[in-house]
Amino acid sequence: MKPGASLIGAGPGDPGLITVRGRTLLGEADVVVHDREVDPRVLALARPGAELIDVGHAGPGALAEEAISYLIVEKAMEGRRVARLKWGDPFIFDRGGEEALFLREQGIDLEVVPGVPIAVAASAFAGIPVTYPGAGDTLTIIRGQDDTGTSMPDVDWRAVAGLNGTILCYASAHQLPRILQALLAQGCPPDTPAAIVRHGTLPTQTTETSTVAALAESLPAHGRRDGGLLIVGRVVRFREHLRWFDGRPLFGRTVLVTRPKDQAAEFSEQLQALGARVIELPLIEIRPAPDPQTLELAAASASRFDWVVFTSVNAVDAFMHALASVSQDARAIGNARLCAVGPATAARLAHYHLLVDLVPDTFHAEGAFAALEAQGTLVGRQVLLPKGDLARDVLAERLRGAGAEVTEVVAYQTVPREALRDDEPDVYRMLLDGVLDCVTFTSSSAVRTFMTLFGSDAALDLLRHTAVASIGPVTSDVAQGLGIEVAIQPAEFTIPALADAIAAHFAARTSTAPA
Repeated sequence: MKPGASLIGAGPGDPGLITVRGRTLLGEADVVVHDREVDPRVLALARPGAELIDVGHAGPGALAEEAISYLIVEKAMEGRRVARLKWGDPFIFDRGGEEALFLREQGIDLEVVPGVPIAVAASAFAGIPVTYPGAGDTLTIIRGQDDTGTSMPDVDWRAVAGLNGTILCYASAHQLPRILQALLAQGCPPDTPAAIVRHGTLPTQTTETSTVAALAESLPAHGRRDGGLLIVGRVVRFREHLRWFDGRPLFGRTVLVTRPKDQAAEFSEQLQALGARVIELPLIEIRPAPDPQTLELAAASASRFDWVVFTSVNAVDAFMHALASVSQDARAIGNARLCAVGPATAARLAHYHLLVDLVPDTFHAEGAFAALEAQGTLVGRQVLLPKGDLARDVLAERLRGAGAEVTEVVAYQTVPREALRDDEPDVYRMLLDGVLDCVTFTSSSAVRTFMTLFGSDAALDLLRHTAVASIGPVTSDVAQGLGIEVAIQPAEFTIPALADAIAAHFAARTSTAPA
């Protein structure tokens, strides 16, 4: 089998914009050679254990490009699957064509996966269609930056300025005003609508709209060091009607998610869908029970219980894993009735093809007890309660007080973080600099761990300058008991409700802010 490599367009930044084929090959690769501009969330799609090699900024010089090509060949010759991940599209104003030819000359099998072009994606995310009936019949994409970023694009500016259509050019900060001046000098009408989109498709995206003349005059005074996509043409006027991305309720807000790593994705995705920039810092880890045999025996004999009460998704997963460990399936539950404290827990049971008999109206221990009590006498009832090692004793105590015989079994451990790693986000600095708009806690353990890692006094001082969001009253009580002011708590104690409550909180702040 010949050595092979794939040349993949990563798209403009948003990880949802990589193609299905690109994501598949990225997930299969042993080695990922990537541009520095590729978003970390795209790199996270690589398989665990894959070697990630940062080869610097997109569009490197000729010597650097030759070294990259040799690196790809070397890795492929070792028999490893190599993915060359390039920012945007590999064949649009990039050296992807050179890399592809080099690989072919070295006998490397090659697959090229196009990416969503930066120029098209950033325009769309700014609410600007690059073409529109009546807005001209040409679309001109200009290379705005050479290898060194010091010279102007070698194009016929008079011809470009005279075209009746849209001009797109991704350029560095110092080139943008020079390009605008070149267009003006060669006959582009000064009042032609123009826009600059920076950090396109990312939560940090900004869009500045004006005219060619006004931007040419104002840009040098900005002093900005970041480049962006220049859009020139009548289509820019559509932005005020079609802007959608930066109109989301959490756009421009940065939210810290402290859930365990394997549970953070759902919450992060919901916040991102609302426009937020999400920083993940897992504060606790969910691990198997220290005594798995106890859980396995309880799960295997579940049919002898009247009720099995699940208070979390983690308890469901641990319980079902225990059943599988003793070669049992859901039929072992028999006629035992199932209670799920919360819709997320009920949904997790449904994932295992188990329908719940009871979901309390309020999603905490007190609500679960009230709901169970309403089902009839609890005297003599056998109740199995798989739970976390740090779970409160409230439910078991109340059930026993009502006459039930409760079997508690530790289904999983909640392990607090003991230290932060250097390769993780510097949350302390972010809080100190006012970067984080909201810190979220979805468990009491996460609150306590936060206080321990950052120090109680320092943590309290840092959190005074950001909105703290809590999943529910139990977590809020712990936070407030430690001196933390909780600004956001949803009426329904679920992750989707928490995301919506955060959006509502900031929408209210925006609407009441002074003009």
